[in-house]
Amino acid sequence: MSEQAARRPVLQSDLSTRSRMLVTPEGLALPLTVGSKGARAGALVLDLVILMMGFIAVMVLLSAIGVGLLDMSGDDVDSSPVLQFLIVVIILLMFLSRYGYFLWFELGPRAATPGKRLVGLRVAARDGGRLTAEMVIARNLVRDVEVFLPSFFLFGGGAFAGVSGLAAFIWLAIFVLFPVFNKDALRAGDMVAGTWVVEAKQAKLKEAMSLAPDRSTEYRFGEAELSVYGEHELQVLEGVLRQNRPESLREVAEAITTKIGWQLGAGDEREFLEAFYAALRGHLESGMRFGKRKRDKFS
Repeated sequence: MSEQAARRPVLQSDLSTRSRMLVTPEGLALPLTVGSKGARAGALVLDLVILMMGFIAVMVLLSAIGVGLLDMSGDDVDSSPVLQFLIVVIILLMFLSRYGYFLWFELGPRAATPGKRLVGLRVAARDGGRLTAEMVIARNLVRDVEVFLPSFFLFGGGAFAGVSGLAAFIWLAIFVLFPVFNKDALRAGDMVAGTWVVEAKQAKLKEAMSLAPDRSTEYRFGEAELSVYGEHELQVLEGVLRQNRPESLREVAEAITTKIGWQLGAGDEREFLEAFYAALRGHLESGMRFGKRKRDKFS
């Protein structure tokens, strides 16, 4: 086996549940839960409702402005430059709402639209790395081919176009049902972009887990060492400590010490991780009191 292949992320899954264990190229095991198909469908419906309500509100506002300007100018409605300008604005808004809504929110620090956040989901990279702009753009562009284009065709009268309408319906059905036929509920866009949708219900730091005895005198960490990681890594570390599996403790301790330039003796993994957890938590909470929030190691 080549060195490159050995470093490739490994995804271990339990087919009977939605629980997954993603092993990153750094050797860190990340437990996660794949979002359910129902939650993903609900999130999409919520996002579409939010989009529609926002679009209607903007339309009402533009209509009121347009009526006022037409009354002031006294122009004929059919040839009014005001009306032509409003039509152009509406077309631009339709385009921006269709693409910009999903791109804006999924490129944000939470990697989730308002609909996904309401049901506790977020987009993540399947290789355990950072979610890139290219991934987000790819998964959302493919949505056009999956849903929007065949839907526009059907609802625009294509359903009565004989063979063309039947073909559009079959095309739409295949892509809508695509997540049903794979264990990770992946859309075609997820497969193209290398992403998936996972549960992410921890919106803030949990209550600190209790750790036995204080080891702050044995391990002291500086600002540079604690600035390497953020809230996401703290939550992962807490999960590893709660599970208390020796192999996971060793892997995580090695990953952290390599990252911060430390050396650790054999058998000291849990003591080191407990001390690092307590120090990292204190560091993050101190930053939050001053309005500084570090969500993960990339922010």
